[in-house]
Amino acid sequence: MSSSLDQLTAYLPSGWLPKWLLFLSVVSIGNSVQAYISLAGTREVYAGFASSSSPVTPLSARTFGTWTALSSIIRLYAAYHIHEPVVYQLALWTYGLAFAHFASEWLVFGTARWGRGLAGPIFVSTVTGSWMLAQWGSYVR
Repeated sequence: MSSSLDQLTAYLPSGWLPKWLLFLSVVSIGNSVQAYISLAGTREVYAGFASSSSPVTPLSARTFGTWTALSSIIRLYAAYHIHEPVVYQLALWTYGLAFAHFASEWLVFGTARWGRGLAGPIFVSTVTGSWMLAQWGSYVR
């Protein structure tokens, strides 16, 4: 009998990028759930520490969780429909927007500090966005 992972990846197009997009989608859904049940993870991103002096409120954490869930759904569609230009573009935009958001919170607004909580989103958005731009011709028909 196939494992759950085999069942999830059985319908993916070939290549590592669709698998990576699927992986990030699953992780992001977990992050979304976490944002709804605890402020700690979101506080680690914004202002760089999990304390009560963080600008994160329950409302902002839930908004962040909803935004992350929406991005995750778009990326999940892209994992399975990576040859569709519009789906590919939408997923690419989610990484560009994520980078712009996190970089501006860090460098412009000062509500995020460089550290473990910010490094992950900056790294993932930069690497994945660059990878998608480089692989455009390999996947988009």
